Amino acid sequence: MKKQGSASILLLLLTGILLNACSVRTDLFEKNVAIPNHSWSKSFKPEITVNIEDTISRYHIYAVIRHTDAYRYKNLWMNVGIQNPAGEVNTHQLDLLLATDDKGWLGSGMDDIFEQRIRITDKEKPVPLRAGTYKFTLQQTMREDPLENVMNAGIRIEKAK
Repeated sequence: MKKQGSASILLLLLTGILLNACSVRTDLFEKNVAIPNHSWSKSFKPEITVNIEDTISRYHIYAVIRHTDAYRYKNLWMNVGIQNPAGEVNTHQLDLLLATDDKGWLGSGMDDIFEQRIRITDKEKPVPLRAGTYKFTLQQTMREDPLENVMNAGIRIEKAK
């Protein structure tokens, strides 16, 4: 009888731990939008929406770019529009460094596909975000239109540690 009681308690504890593990909140959001035909026209402006609930934490925001080895440039000029929950829009013009002469592509790659996560907020000053819905709009502003060999563009938001 004693063995059944301790086995039941052990089972109950194990179930509680598993249920708690399933409810762990992630400190990360990432969404990428596929670029049609890997040819990013200036008129194609992917929009990404995220709801922020934790207003105590501070965040780092990254631009995410996935491209092929055939991409012809070392950088990518991009406008990132950020609409906050109050409806205010700020647009940031970014020059994203994708490669250097000595290192080649800076992102991680497999075969001829490379992915870059480039922080667009200051490393030393993560940003606070208000509670509510944010909308990010991405637009390539390179001279080449459409911009060939770009597969995906996206946004990554992670809590600062």
